Amino acid sequence: MFDSPLSASAYDLLAVASTATDDELRKAYRVRLRQTHPDTGGDAAVFIQVQRAWELVGTPEARAAYDRGHGFGEASVPDFSASAGWHTPSAPADTRPRARSHGQPGGWRRERYLALVREWVGRGVDLPDPYDPALVRSAPHHLRRLLADALAEEATARIVADLGMGYTVWHDVAADLRGGDPETKIDHIVLGPSGLYGVLSEDFGGPVRTRRGELIGGGVGGAPIAELLARLRAVARAAGVRFGGAIVVLPDDDVTSQIEELGKVRGTPVAVVGRSALSTVLRRGVTGARSIGGNEVFDVRTRLQHTVRFV
Repeated sequence: MFDSPLSASAYDLLAVASTATDDELRKAYRVRLRQTHPDTGGDAAVFIQVQRAWELVGTPEARAAYDRGHGFGEASVPDFSASAGWHTPSAPADTRPRARSHGQPGGWRRERYLALVREWVGRGVDLPDPYDPALVRSAPHHLRRLLADALAEEATARIVADLGMGYTVWHDVAADLRGGDPETKIDHIVLGPSGLYGVLSEDFGGPVRTRRGELIGGGVGGAPIAELLARLRAVARAAGVRFGGAIVVLPDDDVTSQIEELGKVRGTPVAVVGRSALSTVLRRGVTGARSIGGNEVFDVRTRLQHTVRFV
Protein backbone atom coordinates (compact mmCIF):
# COMPACT_ATOMS: atom_id res chain seq x y z
CA MET A 1 0.00 0.00 0.00
CA PHE A 2 2.82 2.42 0.81
CA ASP A 3 5.53 1.04 -1.49
CA SER A 4 4.51 2.86 -4.65
CA PRO A 5 5.66 6.35 -5.67
CA LEU A 6 2.02 6.97 -6.60
CA SER A 7 0.52 5.95 -3.27
CA ALA A 8 0.07 7.99 -0.13
CA SER A 9 2.74 7.61 2.55
CA ALA A 10 1.94 6.61 6.10
CA TYR A 11 2.20 10.30 7.07
CA ASP A 12 -0.17 11.29 4.27
CA LEU A 13 -2.76 8.77 5.52
CA LEU A 14 -2.47 10.21 9.02
CA ALA A 15 -2.68 13.79 7.66
CA VAL A 16 0.48 14.89 9.45
CA ALA A 17 3.91 16.11 8.38
CA SER A 18 6.78 13.65 8.35
CA THR A 19 8.53 16.00 10.80
CA ALA A 20 5.70 15.81 13.36
CA THR A 21 6.56 15.00 16.97
CA ASP A 22 5.49 11.68 18.43
CA ASP A 23 2.73 13.44 20.37
CA GLU A 24 1.45 15.20 17.25
CA LEU A 25 1.52 11.89 15.40
CA ARG A 26 -0.52 10.19 18.13
CA LYS A 27 -3.14 12.97 18.14
CA ALA A 28 -3.39 12.87 14.35
CA TYR A 29 -3.95 9.11 14.46
CA ARG A 30 -6.84 9.46 16.90
CA VAL A 31 -8.43 12.17 14.76
CA ARG A 32 -8.11 10.07 11.61
CA LEU A 33 -9.62 7.03 13.36
CA ARG A 34 -12.72 9.06 14.23
CA GLN A 35 -12.92 10.57 10.74
CA THR A 36 -12.64 7.26 8.88
CA HIS A 37 -14.47 4.85 11.20
CA PRO A 38 -17.35 3.16 9.32
CA ASP A 39 -19.71 3.65 12.31
CA THR A 40 -19.38 7.41 11.92
CA GLY A 41 -19.80 7.45 8.16
CA GLY A 42 -16.17 6.91 7.22
CA ASP A 43 -14.70 4.73 4.50
CA ALA A 44 -13.85 1.22 5.75
CA ALA A 45 -10.96 0.84 3.30
CA VAL A 46 -9.38 4.12 4.42
CA PHE A 47 -9.98 3.16 8.06
CA ILE A 48 -7.89 0.02 7.53
CA GLN A 49 -5.19 2.05 5.77
CA VAL A 50 -5.01 4.45 8.72
CA GLN A 51 -4.51 1.56 11.12
CA ARG A 52 -1.80 0.12 8.90
CA ALA A 53 -0.10 3.53 8.73
CA TRP A 54 -0.04 3.68 12.53
CA GLU A 55 1.56 0.23 12.70
CA LEU A 56 4.36 1.54 10.47
CA VAL A 57 5.11 4.79 12.33
CA GLY A 58 3.32 4.52 15.69
CA THR A 59 6.38 3.72 17.76
CA PRO A 60 9.81 5.38 17.68
CA GLU A 61 11.42 2.09 16.59
CA ALA A 62 8.90 1.41 13.82
CA ARG A 63 9.02 5.02 12.66
CA ALA A 64 12.82 5.03 12.47
CA ALA A 65 12.77 1.82 10.42
CA TYR A 66 10.07 3.23 8.11
CA ASP A 67 11.90 6.53 7.58
CA ARG A 68 15.17 4.73 6.97
CA GLY A 69 13.89 2.11 4.57
CA HIS A 70 10.97 3.75 2.80
CA GLY A 71 12.72 4.80 -0.34
CA PHE A 72 12.42 3.95 -3.99
CA GLY A 73 16.00 3.04 -4.84
CA GLU A 74 17.23 0.30 -7.09
CA ALA A 75 15.57 -3.02 -6.40
CA SER A 76 17.62 -6.18 -6.18
CA VAL A 77 17.04 -7.55 -9.65
CA PRO A 78 19.83 -9.12 -11.68
CA ASP A 79 21.77 -6.68 -13.84
CA PHE A 80 21.28 -8.34 -17.21
CA SER A 81 22.69 -5.53 -19.30
CA ALA A 82 26.28 -4.38 -19.12
CA SER A 83 25.25 -1.19 -20.88
CA ALA A 84 22.68 -0.24 -18.25
CA GLY A 85 23.24 3.20 -16.79
CA TRP A 86 22.30 2.14 -13.28
CA HIS A 87 23.32 -0.87 -11.24
CA THR A 88 21.72 -2.92 -8.49
CA PRO A 89 23.30 -3.65 -5.14
CA SER A 90 25.07 -6.96 -4.80
CA ALA A 91 23.11 -9.80 -3.19
CA PRO A 92 24.03 -13.19 -1.76
CA ALA A 93 24.63 -15.80 -4.43
CA ASP A 94 21.53 -17.80 -5.34
CA THR A 95 22.39 -21.21 -6.75
CA ARG A 96 18.85 -22.18 -7.80
CA PRO A 97 18.29 -22.64 -11.55
CA ARG A 98 16.96 -19.38 -12.99
CA ALA A 99 14.99 -18.47 -16.05
CA ARG A 100 17.04 -17.35 -19.05
CA SER A 101 16.79 -13.58 -19.01
CA HIS A 102 17.67 -10.93 -21.58
CA GLY A 103 17.46 -7.15 -21.38
CA GLN A 104 17.20 -4.84 -18.38
CA PRO A 105 13.81 -4.86 -16.61
CA GLY A 106 12.64 -1.34 -15.90
CA GLY A 107 15.92 0.01 -17.25
CA TRP A 108 14.53 2.45 -19.79
CA ARG A 109 12.10 3.99 -17.32
CA ARG A 110 14.76 4.19 -14.60
CA GLU A 111 17.06 6.08 -16.95
CA ARG A 112 14.24 8.34 -18.06
CA TYR A 113 13.23 9.08 -14.48
CA LEU A 114 16.79 9.94 -13.45
CA ALA A 115 17.22 12.31 -16.38
CA LEU A 116 13.90 14.08 -15.88
CA VAL A 117 14.08 14.35 -12.09
CA ARG A 118 17.45 16.10 -12.37
CA GLU A 119 15.98 18.42 -14.97
CA TRP A 120 13.00 19.12 -12.70
CA VAL A 121 15.16 19.87 -9.66
CA GLY A 122 17.37 22.12 -11.76
CA ARG A 123 20.78 21.96 -13.32
CA GLY A 124 23.63 22.63 -10.94
CA VAL A 125 21.56 21.60 -7.90
CA ASP A 126 23.10 18.86 -5.80
CA LEU A 127 20.87 15.78 -5.88
CA PRO A 128 22.44 13.23 -3.50
CA ASP A 129 19.50 10.78 -3.60
CA PRO A 130 17.06 10.92 -6.55
CA TYR A 131 15.02 8.19 -4.81
CA ASP A 132 14.53 10.03 -1.51
CA PRO A 133 10.84 9.49 -0.62
CA ALA A 134 10.22 13.17 0.17
CA LEU A 135 11.65 14.16 -3.21
CA VAL A 136 9.75 11.45 -5.08
CA ARG A 137 6.41 12.30 -3.52
CA SER A 138 6.84 16.00 -4.31
CA ALA A 139 7.71 15.31 -7.95
CA PRO A 140 5.21 15.81 -10.79
CA HIS A 141 2.89 12.89 -11.47
CA HIS A 142 4.56 11.88 -14.74
CA LEU A 143 7.90 11.44 -12.95
CA ARG A 144 6.37 9.39 -10.15
CA ARG A 145 4.58 7.29 -12.76
CA LEU A 146 7.86 6.53 -14.55
CA LEU A 147 9.43 5.31 -11.33
CA ALA A 148 6.33 3.35 -10.30
CA ASP A 149 6.32 1.51 -13.62
CA ALA A 150 10.06 0.78 -13.37
CA LEU A 151 9.49 -0.74 -9.92
CA ALA A 152 6.57 -2.77 -11.27
CA GLU A 153 8.71 -4.15 -14.10
CA GLU A 154 11.49 -5.05 -11.69
CA ALA A 155 9.03 -6.87 -9.42
CA THR A 156 7.77 -8.94 -12.37
CA ALA A 157 11.36 -9.73 -13.39
CA ARG A 158 12.09 -11.18 -9.96
CA ILE A 159 9.01 -13.40 -10.13
CA VAL A 160 9.76 -14.69 -13.63
CA ALA A 161 13.41 -15.36 -12.78
CA ASP A 162 12.26 -17.77 -10.08
CA LEU A 163 10.24 -19.88 -12.53
CA GLY A 164 13.34 -21.85 -13.39
CA MET A 165 15.40 -22.81 -16.40
CA GLY A 166 12.39 -23.98 -18.41
CA TYR A 167 11.48 -20.34 -19.02
CA THR A 168 13.04 -17.58 -21.09
CA VAL A 169 12.17 -13.90 -20.67
CA TRP A 170 13.04 -10.80 -22.66
CA HIS A 171 12.63 -7.42 -20.91
CA ASP A 172 12.07 -3.95 -22.38
CA VAL A 173 11.47 -5.23 -25.90
CA ALA A 174 11.12 -2.65 -28.67
CA ALA A 175 7.79 -3.04 -30.48
CA ASP A 176 8.61 -0.25 -32.91
CA LEU A 177 11.20 -2.32 -34.77
CA ARG A 178 12.17 0.63 -36.95
CA GLY A 179 13.68 2.26 -33.89
CA GLY A 180 11.24 5.13 -33.59
CA ASP A 181 9.51 5.54 -30.24
CA PRO A 182 11.22 3.88 -27.21
CA GLU A 183 7.96 4.07 -25.27
CA THR A 184 6.41 1.69 -27.79
CA LYS A 185 7.71 -1.34 -25.98
CA ILE A 186 6.66 -4.64 -24.46
CA ASP A 187 7.65 -4.85 -20.80
CA HIS A 188 8.30 -8.60 -20.90
CA ILE A 189 8.01 -11.51 -23.30
CA VAL A 190 7.89 -14.85 -21.47
CA LEU A 191 8.36 -18.23 -23.15
CA GLY A 192 7.71 -21.43 -21.21
CA PRO A 193 5.89 -24.76 -21.34
CA SER A 194 2.52 -23.05 -20.83
CA GLY A 195 2.98 -20.86 -23.90
CA LEU A 196 4.37 -17.60 -25.23
CA TYR A 197 3.09 -14.50 -23.45
CA GLY A 198 3.43 -10.77 -23.66
CA VAL A 199 3.36 -9.23 -20.19
CA LEU A 200 2.54 -5.66 -19.20
CA SER A 201 3.64 -4.58 -15.70
CA GLU A 202 1.77 -1.54 -14.43
CA ASP A 203 1.14 0.53 -11.33
CA PHE A 204 -1.64 3.06 -11.81
CA GLY A 205 -1.59 4.15 -8.17
CA GLY A 206 -5.10 2.94 -7.34
CA PRO A 207 -7.85 0.37 -7.93
CA VAL A 208 -8.25 -0.93 -11.47
CA ARG A 209 -11.23 -2.74 -12.98
CA THR A 210 -11.98 -4.18 -16.38
CA ARG A 211 -14.78 -3.42 -18.81
CA ARG A 212 -15.26 -4.81 -22.30
CA GLY A 213 -11.77 -6.21 -22.46
CA GLU A 214 -9.99 -3.07 -21.26
CA LEU A 215 -8.68 -1.58 -18.02
CA ILE A 216 -10.53 1.29 -16.37
CA GLY A 217 -9.75 3.30 -13.26
CA GLY A 218 -8.80 6.73 -12.03
CA GLY A 219 -5.15 6.41 -12.99
CA VAL A 220 -5.63 4.52 -16.25
CA GLY A 221 -4.94 6.45 -19.43
CA GLY A 222 -5.42 5.28 -22.98
CA ALA A 223 -6.17 1.64 -23.74
CA PRO A 224 -3.34 -0.43 -22.17
CA ILE A 225 -4.61 -3.85 -23.24
CA ALA A 226 -5.32 -2.80 -26.83
CA GLU A 227 -1.89 -1.17 -27.03
CA LEU A 228 -0.19 -4.31 -25.66
CA LEU A 229 -1.96 -6.54 -28.19
CA ALA A 230 -0.97 -4.25 -31.06
CA ARG A 231 2.66 -4.40 -29.97
CA LEU A 232 2.54 -8.18 -29.67
CA ARG A 233 1.23 -8.42 -33.24
CA ALA A 234 4.13 -6.30 -34.50
CA VAL A 235 6.75 -8.51 -32.85
CA ALA A 236 4.91 -11.70 -33.83
CA ARG A 237 4.92 -10.70 -37.51
CA ALA A 238 8.59 -9.81 -37.46
CA ALA A 239 9.67 -12.98 -35.67
CA GLY A 240 7.27 -15.38 -37.34
CA VAL A 241 5.84 -16.56 -34.01
CA ARG A 242 2.40 -16.63 -32.43
CA PHE A 243 1.68 -15.33 -28.94
CA GLY A 244 -0.55 -17.60 -26.91
CA GLY A 245 -1.81 -14.87 -24.63
CA ALA A 246 -1.32 -11.53 -22.92
CA ILE A 247 -1.02 -10.87 -19.19
CA VAL A 248 -1.38 -7.58 -17.31
CA VAL A 249 0.28 -7.56 -13.87
CA LEU A 250 -0.92 -5.09 -11.23
CA PRO A 251 -0.20 -4.58 -7.51
CA ASP A 252 -2.26 -6.98 -5.40
CA ASP A 253 -4.10 -4.15 -3.62
CA ASP A 254 -5.27 -2.64 -6.91
CA VAL A 255 -7.24 -5.62 -8.29
CA THR A 256 -10.59 -6.99 -7.12
CA SER A 257 -9.61 -10.53 -8.11
CA GLN A 258 -6.10 -11.95 -8.11
CA ILE A 259 -6.74 -13.73 -11.41
CA GLU A 260 -9.30 -12.36 -13.86
CA GLU A 261 -9.42 -14.00 -17.26
CA LEU A 262 -11.07 -11.80 -19.86
CA GLY A 263 -11.35 -14.46 -22.57
CA LYS A 264 -10.21 -13.55 -26.05
CA VAL A 265 -9.67 -9.87 -26.75
CA ARG A 266 -9.10 -9.21 -30.45
CA GLY A 267 -8.40 -12.90 -30.87
CA THR A 268 -5.87 -13.22 -28.00
CA PRO A 269 -6.58 -14.69 -24.54
CA VAL A 270 -5.99 -12.02 -21.88
CA ALA A 271 -5.65 -12.24 -18.10
CA VAL A 272 -5.34 -9.46 -15.52
CA VAL A 273 -3.55 -10.71 -12.41
CA GLY A 274 -2.32 -9.51 -9.05
CA ARG A 275 1.44 -9.65 -8.68
CA SER A 276 1.40 -12.54 -6.19
CA ALA A 277 -0.58 -14.70 -8.66
CA LEU A 278 1.73 -14.17 -11.65
CA SER A 279 3.86 -17.24 -11.02
CA THR A 280 0.76 -19.45 -10.82
CA VAL A 281 -0.64 -18.08 -14.09
CA LEU A 282 2.64 -18.47 -15.98
CA ARG A 283 3.02 -22.05 -14.79
CA ARG A 284 -0.51 -23.21 -15.56
CA GLY A 285 -1.18 -20.93 -18.52
CA VAL A 286 -4.06 -18.65 -19.48
CA THR A 287 -7.28 -20.38 -20.52
CA GLY A 288 -7.36 -20.68 -24.30
CA ALA A 289 -3.61 -20.15 -24.75
CA ARG A 290 -1.70 -22.80 -26.66
CA SER A 291 1.01 -24.64 -24.73
CA ILE A 292 4.41 -25.14 -26.32
CA GLY A 293 6.65 -28.16 -26.01
CA GLY A 294 9.47 -30.14 -27.56
CA ASN A 295 11.39 -28.69 -30.47
CA GLU A 296 8.90 -25.85 -30.87
CA VAL A 297 10.25 -24.17 -27.74
CA PHE A 298 13.73 -24.07 -29.25
CA ASP A 299 12.39 -22.81 -32.58
CA VAL A 300 10.38 -19.98 -30.99
CA ARG A 301 13.28 -19.01 -28.74
CA THR A 302 15.67 -18.88 -31.70
CA ARG A 303 13.27 -16.78 -33.78
CA LEU A 304 12.82 -14.29 -30.94
CA GLN A 305 16.56 -14.13 -30.24
CA HIS A 306 17.15 -13.15 -33.86
CA THR A 307 14.35 -10.57 -33.88
CA VAL A 308 14.11 -8.94 -30.46
CA ARG A 309 15.59 -5.49 -30.04
CA PHE A 310 15.74 -3.67 -26.72
CA VAL A 311 14.78 -0.06 -26.02
